[in-house]
Parts: sequence; C-alpha cells; structure tokens
Amino acid sequence: MSGFLDLLRHNRNYRNCWLGQTVSEIGDHFNSVAVLSLALHLTGSGFTVGAVMIARVLPAVIAGPVAGVVLDRFDRRKVMIASDILRCVVALLHILLLTYRQTWLLYTLSGLLMFASPFFNSGRSAILPRLASREELHTANALTQTTSWLTLSIGTLLGGVSTMQFGYKWAFFANALSFLFSAIAIGSLRSLEGHFRPDRSGAAKLRGSNYEEFREGLRYMTARPLILGIGLLGVGWSTGGGAAQVLFTLFGEVVFQRGPAGIGLIWSFAGIGLVIGGIIGHRAGAKLGFTQYKHVVTIAFFLHGLCYALFSLAPEIWGAIVFIALSRVAMGMNSVLNRTMLLLHVPDGLRGRVFTTVETMSNAVMMLSMGAAGVASTIYTPRQIGFVAGALSASTAIFWAWANAAGKLPEPEQEMEAPRREFTEPVTPA
Repeated sequence: MSGFLDLLRHNRNYRNCWLGQTVSEIGDHFNSVAVLSLALHLTGSGFTVGAVMIARVLPAVIAGPVAGVVLDRFDRRKVMIASDILRCVVALLHILLLTYRQTWLLYTLSGLLMFASPFFNSGRSAILPRLASREELHTANALTQTTSWLTLSIGTLLGGVSTMQFGYKWAFFANALSFLFSAIAIGSLRSLEGHFRPDRSGAAKLRGSNYEEFREGLRYMTARPLILGIGLLGVGWSTGGGAAQVLFTLFGEVVFQRGPAGIGLIWSFAGIGLVIGGIIGHRAGAKLGFTQYKHVVTIAFFLHGLCYALFSLAPEIWGAIVFIALSRVAMGMNSVLNRTMLLLHVPDGLRGRVFTTVETMSNAVMMLSMGAAGVASTIYTPRQIGFVAGALSASTAIFWAWANAAGKLPEPEQEMEAPRREFTEPVTPA
C-alpha cells in the first residue's frame, strides 16, 4: 500500500487521472444498478436484463476498432475528454426513462453510453506509460485496476442502497456529474511536449487508411503469441463472465429476493475480491519471473471458475458473496499481471489498437454469453446457468496450460521507453 500512496503523492499527472477515474466509476456503477433494476421492474423478465446488457456491450464492440485507430492517431487526452462529455449528456438523458418507460429507449440510452466507453477506457490504458515511469508502471497499473474494482464495490453498494432510498433519478444525475468531474481531471494532465499524441515512429508509423491501421494492430498481435494469448484469456473469462452480468441481477432480485440492495451486495463483494486480488497481483508482480507468471495464470483461472460454480450453488446470499469474492480474487491478480505484461511489451503507437482489440474481443464474447444467459433464464434456473458459466471460465486454464507446456508463449521484446524527465521534475502547464 505504501507504493500506492507514494505514487499518488509524488506523481501529479497520475494523481489527477486517478481522481477522475475514481469519481466517474463510482457514478457509473450508480447508473448500472439503477438501469438493471429498472429493466427487471419494467417487464419482470431476466431476458430483458440480458437484452439491456447486450445493448450496453454491442456498441462497445462496434466502437472498439474505431476507438483504437483514433487513440493511435490523435491526442489521447482530448479523446478521453470528448468521451466524458458525451457520456455526461447521455447519463442525464436516462432521466427520461422515469416518465417514458419504454424498453427501446432503455436499450438506446444504454448503447449510447457504452459506445463512448472504449475511447476513454482504452485511452486510459494507452496513456498510462506517459503518466508513470518504467519503475512506477507496475504500481500505477495495479492501482488503476484496483481502484476500478474498489469503485465497483463502493459504487454498486451505494448505488443499490441510494436507489432504494432516493430513486432512479438521483442515480442518473450522480452519474452525469461524475463524468463532468472526470473530464475536468483529465483536462488537467500536462506533458513536456504539450500534448499526449502517440509516438508513431518506427513500426507504429502511419500506414494510410483507418482499415489498414486497424489491420496493422491485428498483425502485431498475431505475430506475438503472448500478446494474442493474453487477449484470448479475456475471451475465456468472458464465456462465463458475460453471464455474470445477468446472473448477479437475477440472484439479487429473484434467487435471494433482496431487491436492488441484493444486486449491490453481490457486486460489492465481487469488487472487494478484485481489490484483494489486485493487491496480491501488485506484490506478486514485483517478484515473479516470466515462467512463474505463466504458471500463476493457470492456477488462478482454475480457482476462479471453481469458486464461481460454488457461488451458484450457495443456499444463502452470505455464502454466495464469499465464493464470488474468492473467484474475483483470482481474476484480480491475473488481470494486474496480464495488463502489466501488455504495458511493458506493446509500443506506444500501437497501444490504442491493442488495448481496444483485447477489450473488443472480450466484449464480443461477453455479449454472446449474456445473450445465452438471458435466453437460458427463460428455461433454466439461475443456479444451473451459473454452474455452467463457472465451468466455462475454468476451462480457460486448460488451454493456457497447454500453450505454455507446448512452448507457444515466449516472452517478446520489451517496448516500454526509459523514464522521462517529466516524472521527476515539476511540470508546468503547457
């Protein structure tokens, strides 16, 4: 924890980015709990919850390739600010649902909100090596991800409780304000160059059309099995993780009959598990060698799937939240280690496309998983669906272990640049 505090104290750029992230993500989870609860109350069907989740993921899948090219062509800070402003407006428009309760409007607004997300989320990942030196990078990555999971825990818990106390309107308004705060925080970032445009020299130089730019990112990934393998880990997780987006609502509202507070409680403990896993991943990352890292990924994925399946079988909500927390501990540790590997090995001019491609692959499979879970909820019980989802996630460990044993995951060259002066000297506004 001292490493996290030192980073926040001494790195102004990272601190401002972190503050914007913290506030906006808490507000975003207010929106998520309110939207999913409202969706269930509009129709009383788990299928509607699944449809809303697909409406939130499909636009992100479509936007992913575009966002990757944009982030590798233009100033990433400006792109992130534009994303925040657009999301602020759309979040406010959610208030219309309180007087015009139509499912098509619910799907449309959810889709618009998520369409802008890859421009910010992948931008934050791509810009991170510009905010932290090589020595700070692993800590900055761990803190960024751990914060996301902590805000998941806090935001969903507060969102569930406040929605029950103050209604949906408050949740949507708080979400809009959080995006505005984030835009101001990101706007305060400064660099010695006066901009945050990517380095397009060497292998990442401009290639022509947007399509060619996107294909260049794919060629880079397929030529480096470790980078592609990390992307496929996200795909493996999404086979069961997508279903969780639907199941958490069904378990909170239907299985345990706790209403929005039950949804918030499950999501909150999932977030707590991720935070613990992130802290473990931060400490482990400083000690593990490359070979050990690959073995840890195998073990963690197996434990994640096993605990996910046990969550689905727990008779009471208190046992369920313990198992889902343990499942997320394993995933949190994996996520920190894998993201650090990407940050160290992917060149600056390709980070936007690599991170959006990884996110798009995961979101596409997550969408299929959510759709399958939504349809299955009309035939099977949430517990049955959850057990299958856990088994699917656990199977990822088998494929990764096979690839590792077959020698198909060599370590590629490291591309992270040397520490920059702007991290060790006072920064004046550009």
